[in-house]
Amino acid sequence: MKIKTILMSSLMILGTCRAETKLVYPATEKGNTVDNYFGTEVPDPYRWLENDTSPAIAAWVEAQNRVTGEYLAKIPFREQLKRRLTDLTNYERIGIPQKKHGKYYFFKNNGLQNQNVLYVKDSLNGEAAVLLDPNTLSDDGTVALSGISFSNNGKYMAYTVSRSGSDWREIYVIDLATRKLLDDRILWSKFSGASWKGDGFYYSAYDAPVAGKEFSNVNENHKIYYHQLGKPQSEDVLAFQNPNEPKRFYTAQASDDERLLFITESGAGSGNNLFIKDLATANAPVIALTDNMEYTYDPIEVIGNTIYILTNYQSPKYRIMTADIAAPKLVRWRELVPESESVLSDAKIIGGRLILTYDKDASNHAYVFSLDGKPLHEIALPALGSVNFSGDKDDREMFYSFTSFTYPATIFKYDVDANVSELYLAPKVAFTPEDYTTEQIFYPSRDGTKIPMFLTYKKGLKKDGNNPVYLYGYGGFNISLNPGFSTSHLPFLENGGIYVQTNLRGGGEYGEEWHQAGVKLNKQNVFDDFIAAAEYLIAEKYTRPEKLSIVGRSNGGLLVGAVVNRRPDLFGVAIPHVGVMDMLRYHVFTIGWNWASDYGSSADSEEMFRYLRAYSPLHNIKNDGTPYPAILVTTADHDDRVVPAHSFKYAATLQAADTGAAPKLIRIETKAGHGSGKPLAKQIEETADVYAFIMHNLGMWIKN
Repeated sequence: MKIKTILMSSLMILGTCRAETKLVYPATEKGNTVDNYFGTEVPDPYRWLENDTSPAIAAWVEAQNRVTGEYLAKIPFREQLKRRLTDLTNYERIGIPQKKHGKYYFFKNNGLQNQNVLYVKDSLNGEAAVLLDPNTLSDDGTVALSGISFSNNGKYMAYTVSRSGSDWREIYVIDLATRKLLDDRILWSKFSGASWKGDGFYYSAYDAPVAGKEFSNVNENHKIYYHQLGKPQSEDVLAFQNPNEPKRFYTAQASDDERLLFITESGAGSGNNLFIKDLATANAPVIALTDNMEYTYDPIEVIGNTIYILTNYQSPKYRIMTADIAAPKLVRWRELVPESESVLSDAKIIGGRLILTYDKDASNHAYVFSLDGKPLHEIALPALGSVNFSGDKDDREMFYSFTSFTYPATIFKYDVDANVSELYLAPKVAFTPEDYTTEQIFYPSRDGTKIPMFLTYKKGLKKDGNNPVYLYGYGGFNISLNPGFSTSHLPFLENGGIYVQTNLRGGGEYGEEWHQAGVKLNKQNVFDDFIAAAEYLIAEKYTRPEKLSIVGRSNGGLLVGAVVNRRPDLFGVAIPHVGVMDMLRYHVFTIGWNWASDYGSSADSEEMFRYLRAYSPLHNIKNDGTPYPAILVTTADHDDRVVPAHSFKYAATLQAADTGAAPKLIRIETKAGHGSGKPLAKQIEETADVYAFIMHNLGMWIKN
């Protein structure tokens, strides 16, 4: 089937986008709740939408989904778009091999399976057998496999599952010899996997939450336990807790030789603290190696008596340091690989070598170093993109996966001594990468700071201001946006669209200084960077406001909501996915308090309250007839990271305000969470809805 875009004249497009009959939204009751912040009263009329177990909310969700569903069903090409997305997604995807105890483990999806299946091989070219198929764990694919961990003796594999997209985890164990499921089951684990020691493992968990408040109440008192196989969870040994800091996170990782237990503490700064415990000595104390959570301390490996650590301690772009087990505190650490001009974003020890990944202008570059810190060579990657390595510290066999915007994830086998890569497995996707191009540009933000941005589009593009644009950003929590492939964007590109990904301040693309330039009282820089991206694309005639859509997820949803309030004239469509929309109350739900390191809190000070209120998406929606772009809010009923109340209250406020005739809709997924582990069928359905909304409101049509 040949697909093409028919672009009408600018007048006709403008009429199509703006002349739709104003929708009739479900009535949302207003309450009279008013909060007092430092003497300032702030109404919160939709506070009742925070009660996620209320029958009234269930009815409201049903009514909102009905209106949204009816709107989307009327988009003439919506089903055609879904079929194209399904066809593009229907290809065999195989993950990077992981070698453990002489066997190879990898994930594979035959094409349209809801969840990836875990396979095992006795040899690299041997026959694969299914070890664990998450698709058998539920009828609708909403139970996802979220992690695996192999015991050091090679007997067992622990795996964690998530139900309906929640951050809550359950842990199970398989006997690898018989491939039988053991009776062990761990409940109420969160932000944790299983770290093995002998015939048992360490994990982190909370006390069982109050019934009915599993997905909204604040999580407190994260504890580390040791579980012995064959015993009930009630008999698990408490290995570590800190009742003096009930809101912090504590996770454990045993070294491969089971000599040391590393404990990380996070949740009160931009980084973490690091502790160790000698597992070979009975009743050994937990020793604090660090005492400043503004830095990151990430153990890489233990070799002999040396601990290798990736850290940004006094090095905003990260470096490698080492510690001696006999004197492990920070003051005794030694620099092994110094900080460089590029950000050291990942470090592994494979085959007796340090494999270091650096970010240069938001793209990965990989290098091999000796264990004494000497550079050996660069690993030549296929293009500008992203890379991930897999291998064991004592095994010379190494694999890596590479991807970019038009380069599907491809697996290479790498010879570390010869510095030679060999193609191992390339997927077959039903599109032609050679038809597209990616360029990287650097545009000035409001204060003159140069911001990198990737643009991907079909070759032969004309810069005449008529091209539809999908502009994506994040800008927070030291998270970098690197190039990556997704079939979701392909129909948009096939029909003349431009996919744009911008690397805003607040992310990690240029290290901790770049991150700090977008946090707390510097958060406005992030919004300025995003607005400047849109203005640049318009000024350079890639597009114009009526053809420009903006999209963000989570912290990026906050970004979208904030810039729409600031510059509603600049965009044609806005999609805030699972966004943090109530900046005055985000910290009172589940783990929201943990984001104060980036946002600050309305409870911190009057200055912080006023700053947050000034950009909070919920609190700055105009109600004076100012035309807003078409907006589709998305959230999910089991999102216990950014609770759906954010999106509920934001959508209700939008619908009640006078912001013009363009649609203001909310799409609420059921049996889903923040995004991780969502069944493929639900992913395709949501993608079809979102892109149909975008393309329809940008004046794009898909024709046979």
